[in-house]
Amino acid sequence: MDPTEDTGGDTVADDGSGGGDVIGDLAGGDSGLEGETEQRARRTESVEDVYAVQQIYALRLNRVELAPSASFTLNDPYASHPAIGLALNYWFTNVLAVGVSGQWFQFGDPQTRESDLNFFVRRSTRLGIPVNEWQVGAYLNFTYVPFYGKFAVFNEFIFQWDAYVVGGVGLMRTRPIPVIDPEIREFDFQNRVAFNLGLGIRIFLSRFAGIFVEFRDYAFLEKFENLEVSVDDRDNPDRWFSNSTTFSNNATVQVGFTLFFPFTFEYRLPK
Repeated sequence: MDPTEDTGGDTVADDGSGGGDVIGDLAGGDSGLEGETEQRARRTESVEDVYAVQQIYALRLNRVELAPSASFTLNDPYASHPAIGLALNYWFTNVLAVGVSGQWFQFGDPQTRESDLNFFVRRSTRLGIPVNEWQVGAYLNFTYVPFYGKFAVFNEFIFQWDAYVVGGVGLMRTRPIPVIDPEIREFDFQNRVAFNLGLGIRIFLSRFAGIFVEFRDYAFLEKFENLEVSVDDRDNPDRWFSNSTTFSNNATVQVGFTLFFPFTFEYRLPK
């Protein structure tokens, strides 16, 4: 039979180019499915966030702090007690320090530190208000820094700051200023046990220098001049002091600057 003769049925080409190979067509479409699967996997792939932790601007760990200051009394209406001070601290952690501090009060004429209120009250009512003079104070202190951060000024300058709590125990040397019987009485300085507690804020100007403002209260038991004069025993020093002690507070504002030694430091990150 002639292969080109029409037999009345469907004819299949000998070269196999017809569309009847279903299995081959399915096998040939695998590459397209693989591409769609890979593209779908890329779309659903999660992206991890990377966070950068900024290093502390000024480390305090294993550094020595030297802090000179000036202080002013807030709560004594009868006499002023300005002082110059110096603190020396060692930071054994980045937030804890132990140190010593001292204040010197005795400069200038102590008589000029008496307020006008005290002078006019004594003059008009003939009533003397006892006033004490302070010489020096020395303390052992502990400091803790619970907060630190930074702020911007004029959207251009960035300053680092920290806030701290300080407290300790020490000695105050005081004596009464004779106002009841100044012609006879003369007092020597005596030691008083004193406690102190304060809050402060420090602003860093560089990695080793800064300024600070601090409120601190010094509390101690004080002995004032006796308001009574014994005519028969006027020269007896034992009768010059009051019979009881008085709880005294020296609430002060201290302003100063601080230096950290050494000036430079090195970060040591955990391995």
